[in-house]
Amino acid sequence: MKIVRKYILSIICVLGFIQLNAQEKGIPTKGFAVYETNGDFKEYDFTRHAVGEHDIEIEIMYAGICHSDLHHVKEDWGKEEFPLVPGHEIAGRVIKVGDKVTKFKVGDYAGIGCMINSCGQCEFCDGDKEQYCKGVVMTYHDHDQFNNDELTQGGYSNKYVVTEDFAISIPKNADMEKVAPLFCAGITVYSPIMYSGVKKGTKVGVAGYGGLGHMAVQYAVSLGAEVTVFDITEDKRADAKRMGAVKYVNVNNPEDLKGLDNSLDFIISTIPVNTYDPYMYMKMLKLDGEMCIVGLPALDGIVTIGIDKFIWQGNRKVYGSQIGGIKETQEMLDYSVKHNIYPEVEVIQPDGAAITEAYRKVFDGKVKFRYVIDMQRLK
Repeated sequence: MKIVRKYILSIICVLGFIQLNAQEKGIPTKGFAVYETNGDFKEYDFTRHAVGEHDIEIEIMYAGICHSDLHHVKEDWGKEEFPLVPGHEIAGRVIKVGDKVTKFKVGDYAGIGCMINSCGQCEFCDGDKEQYCKGVVMTYHDHDQFNNDELTQGGYSNKYVVTEDFAISIPKNADMEKVAPLFCAGITVYSPIMYSGVKKGTKVGVAGYGGLGHMAVQYAVSLGAEVTVFDITEDKRADAKRMGAVKYVNVNNPEDLKGLDNSLDFIISTIPVNTYDPYMYMKMLKLDGEMCIVGLPALDGIVTIGIDKFIWQGNRKVYGSQIGGIKETQEMLDYSVKHNIYPEVEVIQPDGAAITEAYRKVFDGKVKFRYVIDMQRLK
């Protein structure tokens, strides 16, 4: 009996070692990365950390292409580490949960936005504003201090491992094909719209009518606001009207711009390029009006508002906003699904050439609103 017991204990020890060794090796992951600044996308195999006791593993179904992804690939906002897998608009299915996970179970739908962890102790974390935490860990182009300082890689991949506290619960009735961009584009505009108290009768201006802008229009209209859209062409005039905007302004047409000064209560600028004048919009604010800037162009030659302009246009407020906290992101998602507010998307194949071509079209302004990669088709 002693020999049998010793033999069984040996087997248990070996199995335990094998399991521990497998955990240490992490989770093999397939994705698409660029290997140099502004490079083309190619297949990339890498490893994510093993599922910890408070983690969930998500099988990614869809990943949105955000304009921010282009800025990182082009190194518009600073140096990056390559290979780089972008993507912070992630929607998928939970396929594994840690031993102490309580918010999710296998089979649930879950999403990930721009951040995957934070210190949990500072005033920003305590106030549900984790996006401003100095210890925030971004979904990609960052190092995860909570997991051996590993380089984070994004959602252009088939799997992601994240702590349950930074995963967003996706309702079963959500449109999974369209939900991913809500985790960046949606919350980026939802947060300031709510912060500035947009409501029925508020006169709202949406500057830039792309991925973020068309979401801002939908949220503002759903709250009863009177929305004016500003864009650089005639191409989307019918779309703006269809989404409920009362006016569409082609900023390259001087006639369209007449009579707009001192006319709007709230303006949200989603413009991601350096070819516009933010003061032009500031002048459109009524007394005590507010303008929020969420579009961030390349830092080289970035547009500015001179401090003298704040004197001439006194009692108007201009502020910036960066996504939203986890609590507000969940609120945004629930509101969006309830009111059937989704981005208009074009779904593309999980293919390096297809993603590269999508980037070129986004850069050239040839995408209407949002590209989404169908990661389920990744072999």
